[in-house]
Amino acid sequence: MASLLLPIIYLAFISLGLPDALLGAAWPTMYPQLGAQVSWAGGVSMIISACTILSALASDRLNERLGTGRVTAISVATTAAALLGFSFCHAFWQLCLWAIPYGLGAGSVDAALNNYVALHYKSRHMSWLHCMWGVGASLGPVIMGQALAGSGWQGGYRIIGILQVVLTVVLLFSLPLWKLPQDVMGGEPFTPQHRSFPELLKITGVPEVLVCFLCYCALESTAGMWAASYCTLVRGLDAQTAASWASLFYLGITAGRFVSGFLTIKMSDRNMIRLGQVLIALGILLVLLPAGNNVLFVGLILIGLGCAPVYPCIIHETPVNFGRELSMSITGLQMAFAYVGSCLAPPLFGLLAQNVTPRLYPWYLAVGLVVMVIMSESLHAKKAAEHR
Repeated sequence: MASLLLPIIYLAFISLGLPDALLGAAWPTMYPQLGAQVSWAGGVSMIISACTILSALASDRLNERLGTGRVTAISVATTAAALLGFSFCHAFWQLCLWAIPYGLGAGSVDAALNNYVALHYKSRHMSWLHCMWGVGASLGPVIMGQALAGSGWQGGYRIIGILQVVLTVVLLFSLPLWKLPQDVMGGEPFTPQHRSFPELLKITGVPEVLVCFLCYCALESTAGMWAASYCTLVRGLDAQTAASWASLFYLGITAGRFVSGFLTIKMSDRNMIRLGQVLIALGILLVLLPAGNNVLFVGLILIGLGCAPVYPCIIHETPVNFGRELSMSITGLQMAFAYVGSCLAPPLFGLLAQNVTPRLYPWYLAVGLVVMVIMSESLHAKKAAEHR
């Protein structure tokens, strides 16, 4: 019976990725029809991110009261309602209104599902599940592109919304599977503990893992969002080629997570994180080298490949580092810090690119990597000292 739940979780991760890139893909068509300015997409993203952070912070208590299955079903249903709401918007303020349930639906399910997998499944499944998120994030713009050629952007949101409704029904029917006895799922019984934010910060290694996670997500989001602009403004590539090359970064992440699933069978989460950091460093170095566009091409792929194992492996080792009892509380905090990094880092680099130079792109990524490595190694050193 426990094996029946895993395909549903994989399906849920694909579903999580489906809406993530829709706004960017549809915005050039959306904003004139909504009477908005092109820059206003940032406002919608900020609302979504703020609500996602709040939802992630509340995920600990929600998960205790409702359980992972119900939290997942309610969150997906909330996201489905928001996406269907988007499909009926005719003004920008309506879009902002529906962005609130969209963000609230995203944070809790992200934290709850990641923690559930970290507690009950091997590391390889965490990597493959995040690979499935990449599949969903890649399929979303394809579906939107087909809709733009026919029924318009509203149709694209409607299709994704209906798919989320179908997943909600599947999740509702699967609720008994989430309540399987502990001995069936594996692991010793435990009682989740709840701590306030100041109390969690006093736990050895928590400040380090939060900063590490923030820096990783800042690096990933900036690398993906500004790759095309760097290729165009600094390396002189045409816009179409730059866009296709930027997609190599996301291709690297998705393919890398598929491969990482096999590597985790032989390698620990800690060493997988280190391997990813080394690959990111090599990729940044190649982007920095004035050695032609072919080297830049390889560099972008390497950065994506390096990013692949870091996020899932940090999440998966959370119960090991901090105990199963505290893993949900800390995973919720990690998700919140992840969204803060993803939300703030790209616009901060945009200011630097506009007021200084876009040539800072690889250096900006390098700073994030250095801080991430320092925090990661500090975390592992402190945890190793605790177990001596």
